[in-house]
Amino acid sequence: MSIDPLAWIDDELSLLDDRRLLRHRTARDGPQAAELLIDGRKILNFTSNDYLGLATDHRVIEAAKQCMQEEAWGSGASPLVTGYAASHRQLESELAEFEGTAAALLFSSGFAANVGAITTLVGRGDVIFSDERNHASIIDGCRLSGARVQIYPHRDADYLEKMIQQAAGFRRRLIVTDSLFSMDGDLARLVEVVNLAERYGAMLMVDEAHATGVFGEKGRGLAEHFGVEDRVQIRVGTLSKALGCAGGFVVGSQRLIDWLVNRARVYIFSTAQPAASAAAAQASLGIVRDEPQRRTRLLIKSGQVRRQLQQQGWNVGESESQIIPIIVGNPKETMELAGKLREKDLWVPGIRPPSVPEGRSLLRISLSYAHTDEMIESLLQTLAGMAK
Repeated sequence: MSIDPLAWIDDELSLLDDRRLLRHRTARDGPQAAELLIDGRKILNFTSNDYLGLATDHRVIEAAKQCMQEEAWGSGASPLVTGYAASHRQLESELAEFEGTAAALLFSSGFAANVGAITTLVGRGDVIFSDERNHASIIDGCRLSGARVQIYPHRDADYLEKMIQQAAGFRRRLIVTDSLFSMDGDLARLVEVVNLAERYGAMLMVDEAHATGVFGEKGRGLAEHFGVEDRVQIRVGTLSKALGCAGGFVVGSQRLIDWLVNRARVYIFSTAQPAASAAAAQASLGIVRDEPQRRTRLLIKSGQVRRQLQQQGWNVGESESQIIPIIVGNPKETMELAGKLREKDLWVPGIRPPSVPEGRSLLRISLSYAHTDEMIESLLQTLAGMAK
């Protein structure tokens, strides 16, 4: 009788289930929108990162359709072979103009953009200073780089400075942080971090994934919001959140982009995105530029919701954005609350370790411009009835 080499997986899955950490997928029917159809039931969607409601915008859809008619679908190869289409080149040009930088580079995802940038900028003999609550893509990029990784307490610029002062003898130094933290909805202290990078001659990389399109006068993100974008050498963003499309990008100097094109393995060895995806993103970028009222309304409504939740007695942490956590602590209690909301046709995901630290399980409310006042009021009334 042969031994099953994968039998250990059953035990590990059982352990996850016992700790209420086992994850399951839910298939939806129809589009990803403010209201979803799941198993024949309409459910209000407070899970999505489609912050400006562009994933279902007819202008974005039509741009993709038109491009598919002209350039078909699959790209066929990596961007350095035949996968780089005119639509990709045009989107990179428009992203650079939008972000106020010399150049931009598209990646297949925001995850790939972070991993590609970090592993190309640093390696053995270098050191990275990373916020403890940075996104998993940053964490994995740091691990894969081969550089020494030093984790500083969340948003603690004083501790970061002490770490930098004590880190001598390294070839290169890189500070990396999210600008808007995806689980807590709070903001990096970018002005302080920029000042430290300049004082100690470190490279600075800021991931604007959840801030692009939402913050800043022109929607560039929190570096623009805080007036430091010209002092951040490497800025990363995604097309899959506020822009409602797919893919990631890095913007910065021409020499930075040239270096990534030549050395970023996840760029060199990945098939390029379909040209239609780039065409859709161009349409979304135009809407972000032309309709600032979307982000204005979203941020005003987010502030109102945070205040009402606090009045109900919920702990929303230090959120200052469209991402609003309800911090519960225990994963079992968190998932029970998420289940009760689903019974009321409200989808608010329960977030558990490893997505958040132990003891910090939470419900993650993600608000969108597409949510009507009635949808938000339904959520608030339901949560009021569940508050202790």
